[in-house]
Amino acid sequence: MGIHNGDLPGNQRDRFQVLSIDGGGILGIFTAALLAGLESDLGRPVISHFDLVVGTSTGGIIAAGLGAGVPAREIAELYISEMATIFPGPRRLRSLRQLVRPKYRPDGLAVLLRRVFGDRLLGESQVPLVIPSFDLGENKVYLFKTPHHERLRRDWKVPFWQVGMATSAAPTFFPAFCLPGDQVRLIDGGVWANNPAMIGVAEAVSMFGQPLENIRVLSLGTTADPRARKRKLDNGGLLHWMRSPNVVDVLMTGQSAGAFTQVQHLIGRANAHRLDPSAPAGLARLDAADARDLLAKAAYHSRFFCPTFDSVFADHVPAAYKPWYGPGAESRQT
Repeated sequence: MGIHNGDLPGNQRDRFQVLSIDGGGILGIFTAALLAGLESDLGRPVISHFDLVVGTSTGGIIAAGLGAGVPAREIAELYISEMATIFPGPRRLRSLRQLVRPKYRPDGLAVLLRRVFGDRLLGESQVPLVIPSFDLGENKVYLFKTPHHERLRRDWKVPFWQVGMATSAAPTFFPAFCLPGDQVRLIDGGVWANNPAMIGVAEAVSMFGQPLENIRVLSLGTTADPRARKRKLDNGGLLHWMRSPNVVDVLMTGQSAGAFTQVQHLIGRANAHRLDPSAPAGLARLDAADARDLLAKAAYHSRFFCPTFDSVFADHVPAAYKPWYGPGAESRQT
């Protein structure tokens, strides 16, 4: 059996809170800095108020960091200091390479993730996690899950750094990540769930036994580009649509909007909150950004949103997470 309402003490039984973090490449600076601002104002980790965290791509890396106990401010600082390591220039030559090969080699990101997480396993997370990827070999969705249900026997053995590599292996930017041992070929979860909010709701219902009326969702984006698409796209061919950032932006924006709308329909608008502010056109791309602009926007919106977070989410304290398998499994016996 998984965790059910009857396992929750007192007034916690009528609430199950999900934190959902979008993908968006280096724009994760905004999301991590936003969370850091909230944590600074609240004086405690944001995840202390959530029963489940879901994250895709850069959001999956942030979710893994939070689960591993890395403060949000440290995650933001790592993004800023290591931007050139993850996405080395010069960009013009990289763009030419991208025509026939992935734009970047994965070595820099792998070294960074191994430095941050070491050998820690997904099963050592302090909070239940679901992190999407996509299996190229089987042509099927792939979800990394902590052992928060007795059926989830395998993923807890996967190191955090490998989960981060798999969920962020964006096609044309990075090569697919081959999961050692299993030899599964995985790419960025953003190809099907860049906004994983619906995954969070589905997991809450299917694995935690929660009724829809109990679920609250906080969905965090990485800023939205408000630019309108030019009319030539109406009748555009491959050259028009494949020109950056048309296809990527349209697909990510469409999936994200659709996912959150579905969440609102299922759990009600009052229980679904989305923070994804518009940003000036061209503020950033998946692999290039002015960190100062993203930090400033995160500072403003974390300050503005903190009272809402305090009134909607901060009064909930989840039941202690007791994994079924892995290093923390003995806690189920206490």
